[in-house]
Amino acid sequence: MNIIINLNKDYGITSHDAVTAIKKLLKVRKAGHAGTLDPIATGVLLICLNEATKISSLLSNIDKEYIMTAKLGESTDTYDAEGKVIKKFQISNFKFQIEEIKEIIQRFTGEIEQAPPMYSAIKVSGEPLYKLARKGIEIERKPRKVIIDSIEILSFKSPFLKLRVSCSKGTYMRSLCNDIGNALGAGAHMVELVRTRIGQFSIENSAKIGELPHKTASLYPVD
Repeated sequence: MNIIINLNKDYGITSHDAVTAIKKLLKVRKAGHAGTLDPIATGVLLICLNEATKISSLLSNIDKEYIMTAKLGESTDTYDAEGKVIKKFQISNFKFQIEEIKEIIQRFTGEIEQAPPMYSAIKVSGEPLYKLARKGIEIERKPRKVIIDSIEILSFKSPFLKLRVSCSKGTYMRSLCNDIGNALGAGAHMVELVRTRIGQFSIENSAKIGELPHKTASLYPVD
């Protein structure tokens, strides 16, 4: 059973939790995921079984697509809805038009530099940033180059802005949300994130844990 599973991860569980559940369900001893999703995020998570784990790093490098919903008017310490609100804006003071928002978000397409959030698993001197953040310690993060292929506005009903984003590996959607909020002058944090695609693996062909192993369209054998 050397297989890549195109899993539609549920809200509220970690990527590690998803791997553990699949190992137990399918009774396999070796499994791993390619491209972590935070508990707040749902959608495509690739789970590699047995010998397929050897290509997990290659799968992690593939471009991705997300649908992200941002709430304007509030910035949080984690850049998402699980964090503490650290700044509020009077959203009624902002009379945004779609064309104005479109012009601003296009500044974030192409190759950009992005600072990772403090609440991330990146390690500094062997300690994950999120552990430092929980201690109230904030350190300077070196910006990383990422590529945003496209950003499309799907809807805007104040204060919620829904975007479709195609991007390279290593892109932090929470950071992108925070940066867009700052550029708009209104602050923002991410309230919903769905990963809709990793390369050729789309959410349309994914399966929930409870649908496995019967939803065969989500299973990709590896020779």
